[in-house]
Amino acid sequence: MNKKPIILVTNDDGIIAPGIRALIHAMNLLGDVYVVAPNKPQSGVGHAITMDTVLYCDSVKIDNGNQKEWECSGTPVDCVKLAINKILPRKPDICVSGINHGSNSSINIMYSGTISAVIEASIEGIPSIGFSLLDFDWNADFEPSKKYVYRIVKKILYNPIPEKIISLNVNIPNLKKEQIKGIKICRQAGSKWKESFDKRSNPKGRTYYWLVGDFVNLDEKIDTDEWALKNGYVSIVPIQFDLTNYPILNILKSWNFILFFWIHIILNMNIKIYSQCHLF
Repeated sequence: MNKKPIILVTNDDGIIAPGIRALIHAMNLLGDVYVVAPNKPQSGVGHAITMDTVLYCDSVKIDNGNQKEWECSGTPVDCVKLAINKILPRKPDICVSGINHGSNSSINIMYSGTISAVIEASIEGIPSIGFSLLDFDWNADFEPSKKYVYRIVKKILYNPIPEKIISLNVNIPNLKKEQIKGIKICRQAGSKWKESFDKRSNPKGRTYYWLVGDFVNLDEKIDTDEWALKNGYVSIVPIQFDLTNYPILNILKSWNFILFFWIHIILNMNIKIYSQCHLF
């Protein structure tokens, strides 16, 4: 690159979260950093966008550094949309989201605001990476993560994959620097949440519900993100926004829907004729 890359930084834990501050500090070593992030926690909002109310986006300065920052009243996806359309001087060279407080491995990406921001950037043709640390504590230690964040972003910035828009979901185990064994390129593990709702009452006697659940890993193979994280590796999973199930697509193409339509019509006609005959 002949000029410094423009790096868009966002997250779903909110602009003051320690995770995004660590990410900003790492990105300041690589380019011109623009931060557009939610003004409050937005975990679990997925790919939600704001359509029924106004959006506010105000310039702020949270801590030291050369970054330019805005806090947005909307979701992580709102932040990416506003950044690209209204705030940045040009399309960013890369979008990075996180560092999330907690895992976004396997099925968790379906609910993650962190990863939805990544997907939104990739829809706009921007290489994008979501980073998560497997520690939900607000005071989590993000120092071991910075090394891997820097290395992975630099690799994508200066070694782009030709004619491809790349999106990565990166999860980092909650270990000390010397305990992390390295990086594994993985696939997303098959998993689910076994969920239930606790039924409770507030002080005024009104019933409310609280979602609880246990994570269930259904895939113990060694090429998955869950295996890598369990065994001390940083996991990288390439992701995409095309949700087409291609094996099933080919099966559906073999179905003769026209034949099904006429069979349905004929069956209905026969039922009506049979019914009318029995009236007399």
